[in-house]
Amino acid sequence: MSDVKVSGVVVPHADAVFVGGDWVPASGAAYEVVSPATEQPVAEVVLPGESEARAAIEAAHEAGRTSWGSLPVTSRVEICERFCSALEAQFADIGTVWAAEAGMPVHYSATLHKFGAVGAWSAALAGAQDALRDDLRTSLLGDVVVRREPAGVVLAIMAYNGPLVTMATKVIPALLAGCPVVVKAAPESQLIMRIVGECAAAAGFPFGALSILCGDAAVGRLMTADPRVDMVSLTGGQAAAQQVIEATRARFARTHLELGGKSPALVLDDAPLDRVLKSLVPGATSGTGQVCAALSRILISERRHDELIEMLRTAWEGLRIGDPLDPQTRVGPLTTSAALDRTEGFVARATAAGGRIVVGGGRPADLETGWFYEPTLVTDVAPDADLAQHEVFGPVTTVQTYTDFEDGLRLANETSFGLAATVYTTNRSVALEAASRISAGSVAINTFGPAVSAPFGGVKGSGWGRESGPEGIQEFTELKQIVLGPGL
Repeated sequence: MSDVKVSGVVVPHADAVFVGGDWVPASGAAYEVVSPATEQPVAEVVLPGESEARAAIEAAHEAGRTSWGSLPVTSRVEICERFCSALEAQFADIGTVWAAEAGMPVHYSATLHKFGAVGAWSAALAGAQDALRDDLRTSLLGDVVVRREPAGVVLAIMAYNGPLVTMATKVIPALLAGCPVVVKAAPESQLIMRIVGECAAAAGFPFGALSILCGDAAVGRLMTADPRVDMVSLTGGQAAAQQVIEATRARFARTHLELGGKSPALVLDDAPLDRVLKSLVPGATSGTGQVCAALSRILISERRHDELIEMLRTAWEGLRIGDPLDPQTRVGPLTTSAALDRTEGFVARATAAGGRIVVGGGRPADLETGWFYEPTLVTDVAPDADLAQHEVFGPVTTVQTYTDFEDGLRLANETSFGLAATVYTTNRSVALEAASRISAGSVAINTFGPAVSAPFGGVKGSGWGRESGPEGIQEFTELKQIVLGPGL
């Protein structure tokens, strides 16, 4: 099995697939990994084919009935702890290859992995036994044991914008619940997920408990439609979610959908703007805007619009854009050329409809190659405009004005999404009122979220189900009641 070296990091098994715990030869097409920063190839790998996809599901199906599904929770925790420890030991290399293949700045990955991934899996490992403990209740028929059993084989479909955090919030909880997991990672995650596979191999999972395939859409569709898959957990967009629903509804397979967002940052009049910017800037721009919970809509009162605009302009102009391998870089390239095209299209439509670019709005003049786009602020955007309603997944933020508190809440809720939000204020009671009235799965006050140790997910068009916290483990279980009649 061949290895490749990328930015000084050896990436194993370029021509293999991690199936059930073993590396097997990949039978799919060759795939060229291209750097978003240079538009030059950095490695060549081989994609998984249909035979590896079927083998992974067969191995998971068998493991669910025997090895993994029957292990006690304590044993599953021990193996997952070894897996997470192995991942932590590889953080530096993982950050380097993620920058090389996805353009995510190493500064961002170091922060995200330390606080996001570690925070999420630490909470899951610590809380697994309590989350899965039997509950004894009473009834007219006798005592009732309420038990949580594994939901079955889980197909975990992941996006490119945070594979390690998604492992922590989706895959680790499913494994802890006793579900064998087949990971269908994004094609843009070829290098990082091969390192993840090596860490899984070192952890010593029983055969079939975990497989990782960085396949194309055809492989994903094949596995989603497989009747041996009991549950599909997707992190992705609404179009992909519709395909999952259509592929699973005939067999009533369970689905968990963590979709996109158009998250508002509601800045109330009493909020000190210098403190607001400390979390608003990273909350809106981290990951080059390719974050589902990004604060992509800033809502400010008409009275403070001009003041905030100038402060935002200064902050956005101070963001260093460039080589994602440079620790000083804060904004890297977009991960794909299609993402760049989509971002340019959103801004062009917004300006044609009367939107005004405050800062940014194009490719950086000093970066002639790479899928770079300047961190961009657009104001004078109508509430029903494309840019105010739909997810860009790029470094573009709108600034909208409201007249009073009620109007601000109306604007906050005036999209089909409901993933995350932030409210900035010094008034606790007003903050809690706003949080209760904003339709979102996560509302942060004077910071940006979500908190990875608590349940997180969307409402409305942002999906259903929850990740993280004990509820994130329970998401991958089925409830069973056992009635204890007379004589027991």
